[in-house]
Amino acid sequence: MSGRGKGGKAKSGGKGKSRSSRAGLQFPVGRLHRMLRKGNYAQRVGAGAPVYLAAVLEYLAAEVLELAGNAARDNKKSRINPRHLQLAVRNDEELNKLMAGVTIAQGGVLPNINSVLLPKKTGGSDE
Repeated sequence: MSGRGKGGKAKSGGKGKSRSSRAGLQFPVGRLHRMLRKGNYAQRVGAGAPVYLAAVLEYLAAEVLELAGNAARDNKKSRINPRHLQLAVRNDEELNKLMAGVTIAQGGVLPNINSVLLPKKTGGSDE
C-alpha cells in the first residue's frame, strides 16, 4: 500500500519519535497539546500551537534559570534557591514587568535604602 494508509509505522520497525524531540525541545509538546484540548480554550487546537507554546515556555524557563544561576554564582552558592530567583526576576526589567503581580515565597526583597534615610553629608566642621 502506498501513501499514509495501513501499516505505515510497521515498516519502520523502530520506536516512535516524540514531538518534543522532533521540535528539538525539552518541554513536553504532547502534554501541552492535551492541556490545551482539555482546558476548553477553543473547540479545536492545531498541531503547531503546542509546539509554539512549548518553545516559548522553554525559552522563558531558560532565561530565568540563567539569570538565577548568575545570581547564585555571585552569592558564592552552588544551588539556586528562591532568593536567587527573586533577585534574577526583579533585576531584569522585562521579567519584572512580566511577573509584576507574582510573589516568590522565601524570595525577600531587593536591597534598597531610600536616599532620604541616608545620613546627611556635612561640608565643614562648624560644630
